[in-house]
Amino acid sequence: MRGAETGPGRSQPLTEQDPRLYQIAVLAALLLYGMAWLDFDVGPERTMAILGTALATQYVCGRIWGLAAFDPRSALISGLSLCLLCRTNEPLLAVATATAAIASKFALRWRRKHVFNPTNFGLVVMMLVTGQVWVSPGQWGSAATFGFLMASAGCLVVTRARRADVTLVFLGTWAALLFGRSMWLREPVAVPIHRLESGALILFAFFMISDPKTTPDSRVGRMLFAGLVAAGAYVVQFVLFRTNGFLWSLAVASLLVPVIDWLLPGRRYRWPSAVAPTETGLGAHPDRERARFPSALERSSA
Repeated sequence: MRGAETGPGRSQPLTEQDPRLYQIAVLAALLLYGMAWLDFDVGPERTMAILGTALATQYVCGRIWGLAAFDPRSALISGLSLCLLCRTNEPLLAVATATAAIASKFALRWRRKHVFNPTNFGLVVMMLVTGQVWVSPGQWGSAATFGFLMASAGCLVVTRARRADVTLVFLGTWAALLFGRSMWLREPVAVPIHRLESGALILFAFFMISDPKTTPDSRVGRMLFAGLVAAGAYVVQFVLFRTNGFLWSLAVASLLVPVIDWLLPGRRYRWPSAVAPTETGLGAHPDRERARFPSALERSSA
């Protein structure tokens, strides 16, 4: 399958153009299936409100920060993830969560790289500030969870495993910790297996922690990062006895990414479909300016 032309006589395969398209398709299919057959406690009105807010915030922030064009793809991924995970009895809090998530990409940056995964940031901030937002555990039944696992694993193929190291190290470390704990406590093997059968865990591993725009630039750094997130989640869940250990751990570990990038530098990730924009002055988006004028470190690591 051929994609858009990238130069005279050249074209990119669709999978190299932008893996976000496949991610959007997987998340949208899961959301529609869940609303139709799994009784997800999120209705069409709430879904439209979250998605509409995410896209509107992306557009407004893009104008403020001087993006050359409106790109809805990342905002759609964040919005769909919030539809699957974010639960609240107050519609305005769902809208506020989507706003905080998308705005964080623009407002919270370090050296032209946003610090937090947008979905993670929106959920953590609203849970911390309001106490009226919680996260769906993602217990959808074995058939739905297995199907989502297979579709999510397909994302690794589509993206040519550019961030498979993060997902695999995180899942491997988390599984090892769960099985090790159960062996220590002499629990039956069904206990750790049940804890691994969570749709929220799969969504986190394949669509949140593996976000290429917020993970460390080097492979060793990403593996270290994934291990830290898994260990932190274990401490939150089994030592502090708090729920949503993945989200809290990722939020804290994300603050360490600039340090990891400094200690273990690597090449900055760019979406395969990214193109250099026209001149937009001082308001040009930092990531796109970096794509046009790579640093000496990026040139040396190419």
